Amino acid sequence: MVLKQTSIHTSFFPSSKTATQDATTDPSGNVDVAGPAAEGEETPRDPSADGVKRSGSLKGGEQGNVILVDWDGPDDPLNPLNWSSAKKSTITFLLSIMCLFIGLATAGFSSGLTDMVDELNSSAEVGRVGFLVFNGAFAFVPLILGPLSEFVGSRIVYLVSLFFFVIWFIGIALAPNIASVLVFRFLSGCSGAAGVTIIPGTLANMYQTKDRAIPVACFSLVAVLGTVAAPLYCGFIDAALGWRWIEWVQLIANGIVFILLVIFLRENRGSVLLTNRAKKLRKETGDDRYRSAAELETPSLKALLYASTVKAAVLLIKEPVVLVFSLWLAYCWALIFASFSLIPIVYGEGGFGWSSGVVGLSYIGPIIGCFIAFGMSFYWKKLYDDAQRKNNGVAVPEARLYGGAFGGVIAPIGLLIVSFTSYNYLFWFGPQVGLCLLLIGIYQIFESVQAYLSDAYGSNAASAIAGQGFVRNALAASFPLFSTQLFTNLHVWGGGLLLSCLLIIAIPLPFILIRYGEQIRSRSPYAAGETGLANVPGAEPSAETEKKGSENDIERGMPESGAQTRVQTPEPAVVKDDEAKPEGHAQVRTE
Repeated sequence: MVLKQTSIHTSFFPSSKTATQDATTDPSGNVDVAGPAAEGEETPRDPSADGVKRSGSLKGGEQGNVILVDWDGPDDPLNPLNWSSAKKSTITFLLSIMCLFIGLATAGFSSGLTDMVDELNSSAEVGRVGFLVFNGAFAFVPLILGPLSEFVGSRIVYLVSLFFFVIWFIGIALAPNIASVLVFRFLSGCSGAAGVTIIPGTLANMYQTKDRAIPVACFSLVAVLGTVAAPLYCGFIDAALGWRWIEWVQLIANGIVFILLVIFLRENRGSVLLTNRAKKLRKETGDDRYRSAAELETPSLKALLYASTVKAAVLLIKEPVVLVFSLWLAYCWALIFASFSLIPIVYGEGGFGWSSGVVGLSYIGPIIGCFIAFGMSFYWKKLYDDAQRKNNGVAVPEARLYGGAFGGVIAPIGLLIVSFTSYNYLFWFGPQVGLCLLLIGIYQIFESVQAYLSDAYGSNAASAIAGQGFVRNALAASFPLFSTQLFTNLHVWGGGLLLSCLLIIAIPLPFILIRYGEQIRSRSPYAAGETGLANVPGAEPSAETEKKGSENDIERGMPESGAQTRVQTPEPAVVKDDEAKPEGHAQVRTE
């Protein structure tokens, strides 16, 4: 049997510095953390130099030595960063499918709206409140439930939220009146938002920064695609079986995804895995001193809620860049929901005369646009990498805005094409081209704004993106309430022209930031004036960069706070039984 010196996983602590460290205890029984003493030194160096908290005690006030439990070396198979590619890909695929189906539920509701309100003796205006309550839940719920995974882990949040998301479809499908539909739509939005919120953090837990391009691109794709794809098939379901069967079909599909998650999804939050390991050691040995760093240093729920609510509001108020970019993206996102009113007017009985089922085929254009934009995102990533290399391996956040600059120009062009080619005596293909270009632009703006806020605001990125997510979903929730009246009263060309002009006004935004962004950030108390996002090409990523990558580069939508990453440290020194052991150093026993 050998004893290994414990190395502390420092991303649990406030400091971003990393080093192999040993756990020691002072005479009072509190935890002390220090690096290994160099040869010839009589005492270890002061751990406060790394910003690591020196105090912590056993739960319940019991004083005694605390044995800190960490990964069993850099290649520990329990660490999600060391999981096999097949396991990571399986989980990424399942979570992407879950995100896609939740998005489909958002838009699928529109396909059966007319038949639903007729059957329930209600009005179309009241029926569209279903969009308001669903998207409203996506605006508010992540601010409260997002930090929950810090304490219970991501797996339980996914399973519980998706389970109830499936159950609420039963309530909608069997609803006897419009009030019941709206209540269950709100509950459905609450459950769907809770699960989708933490997907970016899950990807950060499993992938190194350099390996995240494809997983993040897939997540962005399904986030946008799910919002526009549902009417493609839901229109036929409504025409053949009725609006209630749209809900039954979605229940079946999401139920299958839930079963697959139960079978294949594994907990991947590092703090939870290490806490479970510590609990197992306490149970097996009867020694209550075994503790994970998270058990001693986990932020309070109050602190996490502050970051996701109060601090997010502060950034929206005090940071013009956060506010303006949030409004820009929110407006673009709301245009997707406005299209649920626009497309039936253009292609339905008052336009090209297509039947309710065939109208769903008109969403093929936006769907193609999503996939084209997905492919283009890799080109913008290449430009970002080129900018990094030209800047001696350090890239500034403004390099993230190239795609947004392109999208800002192409989106209003697409909407103008839709507006002036929607006459029923013209060929139906014209609006399809416009819708395709509109979605390409919205996708690029979505991805660029998320990435820029994540990179530019460093440790405040989670709060900046939380604020942006609130504004985006709140505005998207309101647009379906008046979109039909807008395009009916002003006609398609007038309503489209008005909405296009608002997009045109925003065209200079990314160009201004590309040119003056560094100076603007340097004057901000919240933004990172000098942001080193990567190391010099060819060098291994530093632990600090890896941590920033987890906390910033991956954060899209409302991220999981405090995503854990592996710290690259040397293999801990092995101390054999017959060798002298440093006095006071906490040890982890291994077989």
